[in-house]
Amino acid sequence: MEAVRRWRSDWRYPTTLLCVYGFFSTVKPLEPFLIPFLTGPDKNLTTEQVNNQIFPVWTYSYLCVLVPVFLLTDWLRYKPVVVFQCVTLFITTAMLLWTDSVPAMQAMQCFYGMVTASEVAYFSYIYSVIDLKRYRKATSYSRSVQLLGYTVGSVLGQLLVSFNLMSYNNILVFTMVLTAIALLASCLLPMPQQSMFFHRIHTGQKTVTEGTKRHANETVGRGDEKGEKGGETQDDTGNGQEEKGPKAEDIEEAVGAESCCGVLLRLWKDFLQCYSSRKLLYWSVWWAMATCGYNQTVNYVQVLWEHVQPSQNFSIYNGGVEAVSNLLSAATAYGIGFTEVKWELWGELALGGFSGLGAAALFLMTFIGNIWVCYTGYILFKCLYMLLITIAMYQIAADLSMERYALVFGANNFGALTLQTIITSVVVDSGGLGLAIIPQFTIYASYFSVIAVLFSLRGLFTIWRARRSNEESPPSENDESGSDGHRF
Repeated sequence: MEAVRRWRSDWRYPTTLLCVYGFFSTVKPLEPFLIPFLTGPDKNLTTEQVNNQIFPVWTYSYLCVLVPVFLLTDWLRYKPVVVFQCVTLFITTAMLLWTDSVPAMQAMQCFYGMVTASEVAYFSYIYSVIDLKRYRKATSYSRSVQLLGYTVGSVLGQLLVSFNLMSYNNILVFTMVLTAIALLASCLLPMPQQSMFFHRIHTGQKTVTEGTKRHANETVGRGDEKGEKGGETQDDTGNGQEEKGPKAEDIEEAVGAESCCGVLLRLWKDFLQCYSSRKLLYWSVWWAMATCGYNQTVNYVQVLWEHVQPSQNFSIYNGGVEAVSNLLSAATAYGIGFTEVKWELWGELALGGFSGLGAAALFLMTFIGNIWVCYTGYILFKCLYMLLITIAMYQIAADLSMERYALVFGANNFGALTLQTIITSVVVDSGGLGLAIIPQFTIYASYFSVIAVLFSLRGLFTIWRARRSNEESPPSENDESGSDGHRF
C-alpha cells in the first residue's frame, strides 16, 4: 500500500512521459512547407484542388468526431485516446508520403481531423494522475513542450529545405520516426483510475474526484503524523476532535457507475449553469468567433503565401516565420501573467481593440502583395490572438471548477468549429462559392473587423456602466454588481 501511495505521489513520471509524447508528436518539419510539397512535383496537385477540395475535409472531419471523442476520452480514461491520437498521426504522415490522388489526400485530412480532435486527451490526462497542487507546473510543462516541439519542427524544416539536406519525402520518413518515438512514450503512460464524468469516486452519497481522494490521503497522512507526535489515535486530528471530510479508507472507486444518459444529463445541467453567467457568455462568444477566424487564417495562410510568392521562384522562409511566431506568441502569452490590469473591466475593450489590429494585419497581408509584409502581418496576427485567448482563458477559468473548466473550453471550441464549418462550406468548399485565396482573406479580415466593432462597443459600455456605478454609489456601499470592478 505504501508503494502504491509513493507511486501516485510521484508526479514527475507521468508528466515526463507526457512531455516526451507532446514534444515528439509536434515536431513536424514539413508542416510549414505543406503547400509547396502538395503543389510541387512530388504530388503535382493544383492550388485550387488543395484549397477548395482537400483542406475543407479537415474541418468537416474535426466537427464530426469532436463530441464523440470528447465523451470517449472520459469513458476510456484518457490514455487509450492519447495512443489513438498518435496512431492516427502516424497514418496521416504515411498517407501523405505514399499517396497522391485527391481522394487519398481527402482521406488523409479525415485522419488528421481525428488527430486534432483527440488533443483533448493530451490536455486532460495529466489532471487525472497528479495532485491538485501540481496542476500549475504540469500544465506549464505540457503546454511549453508542445510549443517547443512546433518551434523545433519549424526551424528544422527551414534548415533542411534551405540547405537541401533532405527531400520532402525524406523529411516525412524522418517525421514518422519521431512519431514512433511518441507512440512508445504514449504506451508507457500509467493508466488513470478516474475521469471527469464516467469514472468517479463515491463516498456515501457524495461523489468526489480522484484529486479529492488524493487530498484525503494526504490529510490522513498529516493526521497520522500529528497523532504520533501528540499521542493520539489516527482517527483524531491534532485537536483531538474527529476529523472532518472523507477519510481515505472510506472512499471507494466506482468505475462506470453512472449510465450514459445520467452522464449526459449532468453534462447538460453543468452547461446551463456555466453559461447562465452573462460575463462568461460574452467572453465565450469572443472565444468561438475569434478561434474560428484564427483557424481559417492559419489553415490557408500558406496558400496566400504561395499566391503572393510562388515557391518555385523564391527561397521560402515559412519555417522560420512559424518558429518566430510561436516564440513571440509564447512570450506574449507568458507576459500576461505579469500584467496588472483589471481585465474584468478593460478586457472586453481589449478584445475589440486588438481584434481590430488583427483585422488590419489581415488586410495588409491580402492587398499589399509583398511576401515580407505577409510574413510580418501573420506574426503580428498570431501574437495578438495568443494574447487575447490567454486573457479569455484566465477570465473564464476564474469562475469555474476544474470539471466546468474542461466542459466550457470544449463547448467554446465546438462553437468555433461549427462557425468554421459554416464558413468553409460556404466560402472555401468547391461545392459552395469556392472562392480564390484573395477573396477568402478579404472575408477573414472583414470578419475580424466585425468582431472588433462588436466588442469595442461592448467594452465601452462596460466601462461607462462601471464609472456610472462609481458615481452613484458611495464608496462604503459597493454592491455585488461591482463598482470595484468585480462583477457587473
